[in-house]
Amino acid sequence: MMDTLMQMGAGFMNALTPINLIAMFVSTALGITIGCLPGLSAAMGVALLLPVTFGMDPATGLIVLGGIYCGAIFGGSISAILIHTPGTPASAATAIEGYQLTLKGQAARALSVACVSSFAGGLLSCLSLYFLSPILAELALQFKSPEYFWLSIFGLTVIAGVSSKSLLKGLISGVLGLLISTIGMDPMEGVERFMFGQDSLYNGINTTCALIGLFSMSQVLMLAEAKIVARQRAAKLKGSLLLSFKDLKRITPTVIRSWVIGNIIGLLPGAGASIACFMGYNEARRFSKKKEEFGQGSIEGVAGSESANNAVTGGSLIPTLTLGIPGESVTAVLMGGLIIHGLQPGPELFTTYSGMTYTFFAGFVLVQFAMLAIGLAGCRAFAQIARLSDAILIPAIFILCVVGAYAIHNNFFEVLVMVLFGVIGYFVRKFGLNPAAIVLGLILGPIGEKGLRRSLLISDGDWTVLFSTPICWVMIVLCVIGILSPILMERWEKKLAS
Repeated sequence: MMDTLMQMGAGFMNALTPINLIAMFVSTALGITIGCLPGLSAAMGVALLLPVTFGMDPATGLIVLGGIYCGAIFGGSISAILIHTPGTPASAATAIEGYQLTLKGQAARALSVACVSSFAGGLLSCLSLYFLSPILAELALQFKSPEYFWLSIFGLTVIAGVSSKSLLKGLISGVLGLLISTIGMDPMEGVERFMFGQDSLYNGINTTCALIGLFSMSQVLMLAEAKIVARQRAAKLKGSLLLSFKDLKRITPTVIRSWVIGNIIGLLPGAGASIACFMGYNEARRFSKKKEEFGQGSIEGVAGSESANNAVTGGSLIPTLTLGIPGESVTAVLMGGLIIHGLQPGPELFTTYSGMTYTFFAGFVLVQFAMLAIGLAGCRAFAQIARLSDAILIPAIFILCVVGAYAIHNNFFEVLVMVLFGVIGYFVRKFGLNPAAIVLGLILGPIGEKGLRRSLLISDGDWTVLFSTPICWVMIVLCVIGILSPILMERWEKKLAS
């Protein structure tokens, strides 16, 4: 226990270095900017700016990605409140009450509630990140090849199923990712697989190129396909952005309740912030003493939604870092960032790389304070960003995609790979498939393949080795639950939205 406390203290000392402080403030501001632009998402922002972190220390790079993640989730509330258009899906419920407050001339008050609630939800979620992660990491030490095989299957079934709302489409997305993951040299025998004579594919498809293409370039194509339109004029902010003691007292129970909800949703791989925001909003309405205000502009509704969706951020990082199962699409991209920096999610992050891990944890705590400061100070400026036309966004994102893909290894071939995945991502969206599930297949495919083949190699081809331990059976049960979860989640979300 004492050793863990010392590591936490050292993590804060490292996170408070000038370079890390600058990184977290700049990345959080970028995240808020991305989040408040309708049509963009937190996953897209993290994927787009992932190449920027390549030359950084791994801890600093992860802090940057964490800042973009948290900033984007909060940033979505700005456009949701001011122009009734959620910047990200996680702010869909915020638009219900936030825009009504704007129509009453209380836009500044609504933004203040959103900012403070986002800060509180994110900060409280860091508690579970600190105290639950080491426990799960110790459990992961018991995993051997058979367990890793089932773990990869579990990750695929949950993410692929829940995120696409269709079992068939989810499985198709996951299988597509698995097929792409087989490109390159065979990990066990060194045989070429689907390389088509391209030496550049020796190590398989570059994960970052796939991420940028699937999440960012595909969005460029989607925006270009639609008619270019200017955004609505954002409402002018009048009054102070500081909340009264009366407002703080009123939203505190809602914030605490939504924190618990968001943390639990974040721990469930595949659920995500979009479900958490509706749950937080629904429970705020259920427990409110002023139910008549809901639908007319309730600060409790805004607080419930924003606290819950930001509480997901810390919770979703726990299975990502300890088990290698991303909680949602953003953490799938973050996991890709870990791997690119040479770090494999699992117990080693809390042993061999504990210094880096606890520096990131401390940075994640400090990012919440950066988000609060930037949010309150810059809401007026971010309100104008929400009005940017697609005519500006499309070329800007395209250039960032190309530069980001080229910067990975200064190789034009990887730009072509990124564009190809952009086209794939475009059709994936058109057919209602799930880009996050493809990424998961790409990342988890090699882990599952190695686990399966090593298990069979050690057991001389005896398939019963895959059912030989209690952990294997627990993982099998979780896989079954993961396959059935899309039906349950769809019914749950419809009930919350009604």
